[in-house]
Amino acid sequence: MQKLSSIKKEMLSLKNPAQAKLLSGFFKTGKGEYGEGDEFYGIKVPKIREIAKKYSELSPEELSELIKSKIHEERLCALVVLVLRTKNKKITISERKQMFDFYLNHTKYINNWDLVDLSAPQIIGEYLFLVPQEKEILYTLAKSESLWEKRLSMLASFQFIKNKEYSEALKIGELLLNDSHDLMHKAAGWMLREIGKRDLGVEEGFLKKHYEKMPRTMLRYAIEKFDEEKRQKYLKGTI
Repeated sequence: MQKLSSIKKEMLSLKNPAQAKLLSGFFKTGKGEYGEGDEFYGIKVPKIREIAKKYSELSPEELSELIKSKIHEERLCALVVLVLRTKNKKITISERKQMFDFYLNHTKYINNWDLVDLSAPQIIGEYLFLVPQEKEILYTLAKSESLWEKRLSMLASFQFIKNKEYSEALKIGELLLNDSHDLMHKAAGWMLREIGKRDLGVEEGFLKKHYEKMPRTMLRYAIEKFDEEKRQKYLKGTI
């Protein structure tokens, strides 16, 4: 565990209380908020990426300890290490499966939107795109009681979208139409917008079916890139 000790010491040495305070507010760590109780060192993401690259050979045991940390940046660093490993051109399906299983076994600690968004497409989405017979897990996650597991399912579909396969994102989007949390509305609207960048007809097919009942935030995110006249028609219900 020597590498783990070194990485923790290095991150502690970079602690920035003023920046930590700002991040605590930005990621809603107050009582009753979605990030309640999370702790920050105040380290910026580019520096975390540098550290993750330096310690990219952490063992599964070390990664497990790091991702369980009470410090947000340490959990983020563990996820960046995993994402870096997915970019290795020599990575095998077996190695992807190990990371996929590790991730799903640690979702309790992947508990804010930046942690999910940075990692779910690459670690969960890429594996399921390559091994589609296992993609039913996306729908299990979408029905979870956990906000973060639901967001994970939506963001994992991004990998399918990038490869012009839209059915997963659309099905998950339908499952989450009645979700109560604003962070889910934003995630679903974002993925719809990404579909529209590649196939506007597919996005509008979904919108015309659901826009009257979908959460306003989801709709606004989905139509953000539309021209103003079309945006207003959707917003006013005159499409």
